[in-house]
Amino acid sequence: MHYVLSTMTIGDYDAVLGLWQATEGIGLSESDTREAVASFLQRNPGLSCVARDASGGVVGAVLCGHDGRRGYLHHLAVARACRGQGLGRRLVERCLQQLGALGILKCNVFLFAGHAAGESFWRHNGWQARTDLRVLQRPTPAAAQGRVQMEAPREGNAARSNVDTPAGRAEIGSEV
Repeated sequence: MHYVLSTMTIGDYDAVLGLWQATEGIGLSESDTREAVASFLQRNPGLSCVARDASGGVVGAVLCGHDGRRGYLHHLAVARACRGQGLGRRLVERCLQQLGALGILKCNVFLFAGHAAGESFWRHNGWQARTDLRVLQRPTPAAAQGRVQMEAPREGNAARSNVDTPAGRAEIGSEV
């Protein structure tokens, strides 16, 4: 099958969100509203990408960004029917090439602990676990003031977030 990779735009949001929601191992949150993704894409122009099949449908996607020192990939997803053809690897390699062109020398990904299939993909493609680091997280004052209400994802259950946005209240959901 032939797939075309292109830069992700906010016009791809609905299709990409559907793909993320259908992909195991991806947890969505308040950071995944249309407004939040639009802001991410604007801060990291041209780095995130989608893969389209012959009919133009989105069958793969990845968010790519950087902080000036390190690159970060988020929410790599490939439609189940399109897996095993190197599409995920192509999406990642495109991102790494673009980060390298910006002088970013290393890239990180975050995985849910226990997501064996995801870890297998990343290790198979040359990524190594950092056993010397742990991720710590704290909500900002905006979250602490109740502007975001989240239900923690549980294995096999939908994760839901209700988010106050400039356009009104939004709900984000995902299957974990």
